[in-house]
Amino acid sequence: MVTQKISRVAPHWAYREGNFQNGQRNVPEEVAVAISYNGTTHAVMMATPADLEDFAIGFSLTEAIISNISEVEDLGIKTYDKGIDVQIWLGDQPNERLTARRRFMAGPVGCGLCGIDSIDQALRPVTPLAPDAGSFDAHDIILAMESLGAAQRLNAQTRAVHGAGFYLPGEGLLAAREDVGRHNALDKLIGALARADQPADRGLVVITSRISVELVQKAAILGVPLLAAVSAPTALAIRMAQEANLTLVALVRGNDFDIYTHPQRISGSDRTSSG
Repeated sequence: MVTQKISRVAPHWAYREGNFQNGQRNVPEEVAVAISYNGTTHAVMMATPADLEDFAIGFSLTEAIISNISEVEDLGIKTYDKGIDVQIWLGDQPNERLTARRRFMAGPVGCGLCGIDSIDQALRPVTPLAPDAGSFDAHDIILAMESLGAAQRLNAQTRAVHGAGFYLPGEGLLAAREDVGRHNALDKLIGALARADQPADRGLVVITSRISVELVQKAAILGVPLLAAVSAPTALAIRMAQEANLTLVALVRGNDFDIYTHPQRISGSDRTSSG
């Protein structure tokens, strides 16, 4: 077994002002991480080798393999030269559910649905959130994104990883996780909140990526009423958020942002100008 680093220094040749020069920079590690249930590999993903317990729990929740963290009987991590195996042991009921809908997923970090075996599973519906869940001020969204940027230590070194954070109005950013994959970063955050027994129904999640449908699905499963991102959403993500009663905020840049669904949760959004 070997110890995995999350980043390393990489030498390079830099072209600056018409000349080449030697340089170096920190780059994030990207390793194959297998998630196994009761001794059988279920998924293999490329990920940053940090917060893997959170990753495994969050993945298990968002993939509906478990309904709550109590269904995990044990969790262990084995590190090898070529990758990491996160081994999860489930009780009888979740193991039966897993057997009934087994799938294998292996793909690059940019694809959260690689290897999925049915369109119905990819577009699985989510339970709508309560209409009155959560109430936010515009400043909450702006401060949450600023706080996430400040909490991204690995990205500050590498400029190559995504982040996901949970912000609670009046308390600030309670948790943040990073990964080379945007889906992985959100799964790590969801796992961290589950392990801390932190309710999400009064907070918001901020992410440093575009908003695709699977990120909306994960946020809805978490039960967070507002998802905000630094980039734009897809059309399907907007439709899914509308159905899920999830407030979708995108293009959070400085003091500006756009609201795509359920604006009533954000104070002052009913006072729009044509200006």
